[in-house]
Amino acid sequence: MSNTIYEYEEVTNNDLKDHIINTSELHKYFKLEWRTLKARQYCGILNFNGIDFYLLPKIANHNDDQNLNIFIYMLKYVYNIKLENENIGSSQNIKTKNLLEMFIQLFAHTLLIELKKGIYKEYITEQDNLTTLKGKYLINENIKHNFTKNKIYCEFDEFSANNSLNQFFLYTIKYLQKFVKEKKLLKQCELIFDEVENLTIDINKLNIHFNRLNQRFKTSYEVALLLLQRSIPLFSQGKKSFAFLFDMNILFEKFIAKVVKSIDLKAKIQNKKNCGDLILKPDIILDNLIIDTKYKKLKSIDDIKQSDKLQAFAYGINYRVDKIILLYPKHLDEVDENLVLGENERKVSLKIKSVNLNYNGIYLDYLKEIKQRVEMKI
Repeated sequence: MSNTIYEYEEVTNNDLKDHIINTSELHKYFKLEWRTLKARQYCGILNFNGIDFYLLPKIANHNDDQNLNIFIYMLKYVYNIKLENENIGSSQNIKTKNLLEMFIQLFAHTLLIELKKGIYKEYITEQDNLTTLKGKYLINENIKHNFTKNKIYCEFDEFSANNSLNQFFLYTIKYLQKFVKEKKLLKQCELIFDEVENLTIDINKLNIHFNRLNQRFKTSYEVALLLLQRSIPLFSQGKKSFAFLFDMNILFEKFIAKVVKSIDLKAKIQNKKNCGDLILKPDIILDNLIIDTKYKKLKSIDDIKQSDKLQAFAYGINYRVDKIILLYPKHLDEVDENLVLGENERKVSLKIKSVNLNYNGIYLDYLKEIKQRVEMKI
């Protein structure tokens, strides 16, 4: 696959390099060292001048398609993305549709299926000046608005499609159209929302709740939220560009946590604990065991940072567990080391392990294999 950039490696395309340097929104995703521009740990797609550049994790050596497939598998698993056709989310399909467009079409397809069953409606409390009484008569509002008018100011409940969930979907549909060439599915969804008010939505202030009546829209909502959070429009000076990037630190952490949760339902994820002025939040807590994920290159025990050891020691002492595991993705060699932190009664057993995320199989086989590998580490 052409136009591939691997995490932590140099950007060699000069036009793309100049674009990144001149675009402040992209600076957090790359590192400029003297005259060398290197990718950080963010993976996904960066489109510039109509050309797709893929930023990939280096999991399978010298195999772009396999690395892209594994990256997509991790995304699908972490974000509960279910595809009716396995080939929709493969590197072969992405040769005709880029990663962002694939997710957008998935969102539109999933949403349209539910909308054809019926648009979601709920009772909305409204106020309006009417010619006949409807609902509750508002005395103060009538004095204010209808002193000389032959109208009645009322408050009433309307069973309406113009609710916050549908307003969110309509905003998402209109926003995403700028990223895709094929707008047919999005337009079909938009037509169904013809009675919904077109509002600008702040995704940081969403207050949408799901119940038995709207639960069927939750997957579409989660994919939409993912797209709004990760897609970065970079339109300037007549040039269209965008990015759709994920922090591999977070993706690896969530991926392993979900795999462990599938092995042990009692596992606690991101359990925060206040220890005086120290706040601890290990990734995964099991019976007498803590697992903390580290998405870093680890070739040998010498690569373990002192700060990681100190963090593990703090977990062991304050949570009173016998064993801490620092789990890394396999880089070159398998790492399996045992360390002892502290002494006497303040002693913590630390295991340094790596898990191989590479597996050349279809999605369900991949998940089964990775689950077995993680289970053996535990």
